[in-house]
Amino acid sequence: MSARHTGATQVRRPHRRFPLFFEVVSVKAMVLSAYGAPLQLEERPLPVPGSGEIRVRVEACAVCRTDLHVVDGELPPGKLPVVPGHEIVGIVEALGPDVAGPAIGERVGIPWLGHTCGTCFYCTSHHENLCDDPLFTGYTRDGGFASHVVADAAFAFALEGFDDPVAAAPLMCAGLIGWRSLKMAGEAQRIGLYGFGAAAHLIAQVCRWQGREVYAFTSPGDTATQAYALSLGAAWAGGSDEACPVELDAAIIFAPVGALVPAALRAVRKGGRVVCAGIHMSDIPQFPYDILWEERQVLSVANLTREDAREFLALAPQAVAQVTTTTYPLERANDALADLRAGRFQGAAVLVP
Repeated sequence: MSARHTGATQVRRPHRRFPLFFEVVSVKAMVLSAYGAPLQLEERPLPVPGSGEIRVRVEACAVCRTDLHVVDGELPPGKLPVVPGHEIVGIVEALGPDVAGPAIGERVGIPWLGHTCGTCFYCTSHHENLCDDPLFTGYTRDGGFASHVVADAAFAFALEGFDDPVAAAPLMCAGLIGWRSLKMAGEAQRIGLYGFGAAAHLIAQVCRWQGREVYAFTSPGDTATQAYALSLGAAWAGGSDEACPVELDAAIIFAPVGALVPAALRAVRKGGRVVCAGIHMSDIPQFPYDILWEERQVLSVANLTREDAREFLALAPQAVAQVTTTTYPLERANDALADLRAGRFQGAAVLVP
């Protein structure tokens, strides 16, 4: 797996002739204090990890569309002020009490799901993604738009062998949610991907590695993204207003556009599935029952489980040949969010402290 860096900054792992850590007494963070307002750069005291927690020096944090939903206040109110960011890769720098692992100096990934209660019906029935009392990184607890972050050690994933933190960062949500969505699509061989951003560019490669056919739907007229999808192995690419040339077995909707649900239902065969992958979507318009009939299904994806992460991180080095990234320094987090909103890059934006 390699990264194709399209931004001005390229990150390489430093040579270990020098000490791994140096004394740090404060943290830089891009902070959201009011929904709809720009993030502000703040300097904060270095956080101390509590019981079961680790402190991580952030090497890279990808920027997700969910971060836009958090910043814009499109989700139920969370923690304010909050440091956004939930696609984090970094080096463990300190351990709180009762932490058996990971060890100091190890590279880890920190995802959206930051903590679960472990005792509710969902946690005890292997559905921790639906926990009744969860914490979410960058939403209800501080995230990775910062130089350092504190995380629950049980929800940090070892990234041994992932030597490029910039390439690994988008895997922490775009990859994991894409993988969970693909699992929900079942054994589908012909899969439509609606919205070809960070998640789709990763999961399209997984589909091709598995021998499936990918049909990419973009904003109407976005020929650059269509060409990009074809370069990653899509069998066809066109606008979301175009008819698919084949009948699909399943469709995954990554774009937060409710009007794509009836469009995808019309594109899938009898018994086909439409998987809504986003945490937020505009209202689904009224549609005739006949496009749902014949046992078509509409499903939603909520969060992820640690098992999803273990599965995906095991196959990603083989299945994902290229991670396309545009890098930004931490202080330009607002620019990264604006560029994501406007669709000014392919793949994923990644902040580098």
